[in-house]
Amino acid sequence: MKPIVLHGHERSITLIKYNRMGDLLFSSGKDTKPNVWYSLNGERLGTYNGHGGAVWCFDINWESTKFASGAADNSLRLWDCELGKTISKFETSTAVRTCNFSYCGNKIVFTTDKQMGHDCHMIMLDIRQDFNTPVFSIPVPHSKVTSSIWGPLDDMIITGHDNGELIQWDTKSGEKLYNNVQDHSKAINDIQMYKDGTMFVTASKDTTAKLFDTNTLNHLKTYKTERPVNSAALSPIKNHVCIGGGQEAMEVTTTSTRIGKFDARFYHTIFEEEIGRVKGHFGPINSLAFHPDGRSYSSGGEDGYVRIHVFDPSYYELEFES
Repeated sequence: MKPIVLHGHERSITLIKYNRMGDLLFSSGKDTKPNVWYSLNGERLGTYNGHGGAVWCFDINWESTKFASGAADNSLRLWDCELGKTISKFETSTAVRTCNFSYCGNKIVFTTDKQMGHDCHMIMLDIRQDFNTPVFSIPVPHSKVTSSIWGPLDDMIITGHDNGELIQWDTKSGEKLYNNVQDHSKAINDIQMYKDGTMFVTASKDTTAKLFDTNTLNHLKTYKTERPVNSAALSPIKNHVCIGGGQEAMEVTTTSTRIGKFDARFYHTIFEEEIGRVKGHFGPINSLAFHPDGRSYSSGGEDGYVRIHVFDPSYYELEFES
């Protein structure tokens, strides 16, 4: 695979995502300006200028008309996806760590950091109403939310925490459905849903990625590595999990690429065995995403580069022998 290398960020990548159609790839970094690219050839379409701090999270609605982003400047912004103009802005007490559109695209749930004497909060906004009047705001005092995702049919929200917990929340009442599911021992860095919503994969600092049932939060599979896992994604067409990570960013300058293990690793979803690796980044991989058609994937790293990898024909011919 010869990758398309995108360099539009001055600092490390924090998140990458495709829109539903897969024709656009969005990226954010610690340099305050989310970018949007053509996924086919890597041409940059534009940037979303307005944040005053590192952009930790973003999401795109179903029709790719609205773009939401949260940053370390204590704000969540709602943008016109095509024009790149801010539609609304919600001020918070601390940095916004996660944000996600509901499936219908009318609601946004985001979480704030636990810092400066403020508890972590999970806040829901309805973009059809007053943007500064939340539907609910729930304090999460015991642990910080580090990743989140909507469940199928918009009836639940699943959050991952810095102590390894997974919690389900009811989107109507804001109450916990299942709590204290703690199969991870350290912070959950990423949660990504499978295409049909029946299961999701988590990535954790405890050097594992794990597969869970969406409705029951039952632990199904474990994918073990020797390094903190920053991101994990499920292929929509093959029984493959892609995992990326590396050691802590502060240690990168003293570690060679070979020792740091900065490659993306592929595991068989069912048999939990590693089937391949892709090298390229000069630092830890912070975010991974499969294209909706499953024929390519992208990775964003601490080195500030986004790499688009289109699979060779031999990838589809690979059969796993158990």
